[in-house]
Amino acid sequence: MKKILLYMTILLVSVQVWAQQVQINEVAGWLESAYVKWQPVANAQSYNVYYTGGGITDKKIDNELIRSYGTYYRADIPGIKAGSYTIKIKPVISGVEGTGSTTSSITVKAHDRAGFAFANNRVPGAYNADGTPKTNAVIIYITENTKNTVSLAVTGATPSPSVGLQTILDGYKKGKDLRPLIVRMIGQITDLSYMLSGDIVVENNNNAASYITIEGIGDDAVADGWGIRVKNASNIEIRNIGTMNCDSSEGDNIGLQQDNDYIWVHNCDFFYGNAGSDADQIKGDGALDCKKSTYITFSYNHFWDSGKSNLLGLSENTTTGLYITYHHNWYDHSDSRHPRVRFYSAHVYNNYYDGNAKYGIGSTMSSSVFVENNFFRNCKYPMLTSMQGTDVYNGALGTFSKEDGGTIKAYNNTMSGETRFIPYNATNYPIEFDAYVATTRNETVSSSIVAKKGGKAYNNFDTDSSIMYAYTPDSPEVAKTNVMQYAGRVTGGDLKWTFNNAVDDASSLVNDALKAALVGYKTKLAAIQGETGTTVSTQTLTSTNNNDQTVTNGTAISTIIFTWGGDATDVTVTGLPTSGITFVKNTATKTITISGSPTATVPYSIATSGVTGTATNATGTITALTNGSTPGNQTHNFTTDAKTSTFYTITGNINSTAGSITYSGLTLTARLKMESSTTITYTTTSESTLTLVFDDGFAGKVKVNGVSYTASAGIVTVSLPAGNNTIIKGDTTNLYYISTEYKTTLRVDDNILVAKLILYPNPVTNYLRIANSDQNIEKVTIYSMTGALVKTTEKGVEIIDMSKLSPGNYLVKVQTTEGAVSSQIIIKK
Repeated sequence: MKKILLYMTILLVSVQVWAQQVQINEVAGWLESAYVKWQPVANAQSYNVYYTGGGITDKKIDNELIRSYGTYYRADIPGIKAGSYTIKIKPVISGVEGTGSTTSSITVKAHDRAGFAFANNRVPGAYNADGTPKTNAVIIYITENTKNTVSLAVTGATPSPSVGLQTILDGYKKGKDLRPLIVRMIGQITDLSYMLSGDIVVENNNNAASYITIEGIGDDAVADGWGIRVKNASNIEIRNIGTMNCDSSEGDNIGLQQDNDYIWVHNCDFFYGNAGSDADQIKGDGALDCKKSTYITFSYNHFWDSGKSNLLGLSENTTTGLYITYHHNWYDHSDSRHPRVRFYSAHVYNNYYDGNAKYGIGSTMSSSVFVENNFFRNCKYPMLTSMQGTDVYNGALGTFSKEDGGTIKAYNNTMSGETRFIPYNATNYPIEFDAYVATTRNETVSSSIVAKKGGKAYNNFDTDSSIMYAYTPDSPEVAKTNVMQYAGRVTGGDLKWTFNNAVDDASSLVNDALKAALVGYKTKLAAIQGETGTTVSTQTLTSTNNNDQTVTNGTAISTIIFTWGGDATDVTVTGLPTSGITFVKNTATKTITISGSPTATVPYSIATSGVTGTATNATGTITALTNGSTPGNQTHNFTTDAKTSTFYTITGNINSTAGSITYSGLTLTARLKMESSTTITYTTTSESTLTLVFDDGFAGKVKVNGVSYTASAGIVTVSLPAGNNTIIKGDTTNLYYISTEYKTTLRVDDNILVAKLILYPNPVTNYLRIANSDQNIEKVTIYSMTGALVKTTEKGVEIIDMSKLSPGNYLVKVQTTEGAVSSQIIIKK
């Protein structure tokens, strides 16, 4: 009988485990890495994750790479070569591994290994050129909990084993342990108990046979409050780390000090450091500086409003043997030093200069800078040479430096919105020029063209085959697209921020809201499997389609299916059924299916329940429009309507002095004062265009939903998503007229090819992905619902950055070699 009971127990557990499937939320390939997210499985104590591809079958990943974020799990797989992969997730219940689920095929791309760091056949860091770990590589994991206790026996180090990250690196400082070292950071890591003046310092005694990589895992690895310093080192790679709030003595987020070579820093996010003592350190000191080092590559980094991005050179006092490459970096509203160069031969190509308040590239102290195929948008001074041209224009005594000048050779750069840029011209600007603009990439700059101060000529390093490396630059436009897609951490990192170009392009002040977000940043990481061995108790609720829908009265909505899981055992629906909308609850599949044709606007909510775990809920509104049309447009003028409106709620004072303007065939005289007490609120049910008409010639600002907009000839026009809207004073003026015009729906051709393409997630916040495609993507075009083209991508794209687009509905058209498919996408912030 005991044997029968034991057998039945084992059978019951086996049936329970093998029946469990994993609901996969998201899967994608990235640069020599991949990741997958999934819903928690009830009763699972842990998960096993395997990947197949690149000549490997069902390789199990390390436990530390599997993390819980409360409502979902995520696993990242670094160190894999370019190619196609699938990922398998298996829940472990009562010690038994279930069948789990396997993802669709994803594509992993290679890192761009171009630049001086790879000269002379070097491959910096502990990974091979194909992205896989080098032979005998040692991997250690650093988390907030293990940063001071992680241990490793380092050859030649005392004591042994070395305990704590900096102690381990101290052991490698001697250069005797030749095992490649990979340090993987997970989550938000604050100051360690043992550091060197507030920095983690990487050294290996310049041993050419020693290789070290420090990398972040996933999109949320953060060095919070400390910097990384590299000195007396060779073959070092730093990647995929967010740096913020640095308060080290040196002050640099990441800094290369003396005697380094073959260093590669890439795909990092550089945020504000703590303010320093100098006036120009309000955003911290240097973001990524380099001194007395050579054969360096800084690529695909994202600088978020940095004050001083890249100082290059200090007291080298030679122009011989100093080589560095900057490529595919995103200077996102950063102010200056992109880079600021002394002495070096610097290749600066394919970077995106995006709203830079002070200047782009500066050349001093006999440096030679080749500036090629970059994209400059509203960069005040794209290129400056010390003490000549724009640097001393209109009586200035050195805009950025009073040192001797260098020389900039420029080729095929795209510029718009710059304040001033003067190319060399033998007749008009033989001395007062910013850069020599070459007609071909390989053009040699004449030795007769010299810096005004110091008299040094360009050294033409870029045309010397004994020095220059092989590379293939993108066009400036393609470079901009690639930079916006791949710069910074995986999928752009977890801290999302959208700058207001109207303000931030020209401002070099601290963005207070961004600063507050950085100071208040807290990771969403809940648990690391290899660290805790347990899961976090959660209740989950996910949906297909948009929770909020707007249709014509009596027209069927798109079916909405909610699925509950994790530790949720039931759900409660509030507000349904009513007004033609019903729902069906299926406890076997754990779903709520909402459908029907509304006869009135219907708000509803769904809440989970369970014995354990934190409950979650979802809400939505189904809006029924009358007369089979979009909502009616709304106008208001204070001449005929005063402050009375059934659509706009208006608080404020009418100016006792009449004005007079003519707009849209109306003669308007009454006007509302735009002052501190003035507020106008209203609600829209779909995407609309707001038009405000102010005093004639008004060129100040008004705030709509907290964003400042500048009037042109007294008029402001703003595109807004559906929802609640608020208009308040920006600058003092008077308002005559308000118009809200709803946008019509763009017709979709019924004959468009139905292809096997999946666009997800939908709704999307930041990145839209194209999956399950066995066709070659030629182009992706994105339209607003009024038919305006808002974005175009290049051939072969699979991940599209949507973060710069306003919330609302869009039509995405994917053109393939076999036809086209269109899909409506919703952007939510």
